[in-house]
Amino acid sequence: MEAHASAAKSGPSAEPGIILTASVSPLCVSHLLTALGGPAGVVSPPMSIGILGKKLGMSQFFNDEGKSIPVTLIEAGPCRITQLKSTSTDGYNAVQLGFGDIREKLVNKPAKGHLAKSGDEVLRHLKEYRVDSVDGLELGGSISVTAFEPGQKVDVSGDTMGRGFSGLQKRHGFSRGPMTHGSKNHREPGSIGAGTTPGRVYPGKRMAGRYGGKQITTRGLVILKVDVERNLLVVKGSVPGKPGTLLNICPANRVGAKAGN
Repeated sequence: MEAHASAAKSGPSAEPGIILTASVSPLCVSHLLTALGGPAGVVSPPMSIGILGKKLGMSQFFNDEGKSIPVTLIEAGPCRITQLKSTSTDGYNAVQLGFGDIREKLVNKPAKGHLAKSGDEVLRHLKEYRVDSVDGLELGGSISVTAFEPGQKVDVSGDTMGRGFSGLQKRHGFSRGPMTHGSKNHREPGSIGAGTTPGRVYPGKRMAGRYGGKQITTRGLVILKVDVERNLLVVKGSVPGKPGTLLNICPANRVGAKAGN
């Protein structure tokens, strides 16, 4: 399923393998889906390690049959290995990755001292991944999109778009009251429980409140394309958040899955 960088096209006559970039920032349009080939010296980590990235936006991918597939473009990594934990020192094996630029004045001295052990540049985000062993990984090493391949399934976690304090119709999909015949119950919540018995509102009652802005995970998304030069992952379907959202991309973890699925 090869893709080629090309000018955006529309309609069913678009050539196979072309991505439409209608909702992606102009900065990214000219850099999408170029030939593969990664930089030298990049670590190939165990597949239990994920990668941090940033959502760029959604687009379209045309496969060999000319079918349009909605995809999300993710700028993933490169992530620096900022800490290695082992059972002898920490009681468990884990690797900590850093991602994202930040002004040095915004980082406190303890964080600067921690990051200085693995490199000169300060990082905005840190994420820890549990692993069976840290053999083959070294402090200050780099992990990039070369850890993934087309056709692989991944789980993508991120914060959903915040919608503020929302009512029942928007937050829970409740139906509204009649709009005519003198009704004054349009979008009100109505009764929230009985009277003397039980004399209280049961916990978990669906009511108006803050909606969105919570971390969720979209599981089993298929990678359609890996662009090593641009650090891009082209993932089928949608992922949480708006453009610019920090994402955690991990190999799919399916409990009870059979080999080859």
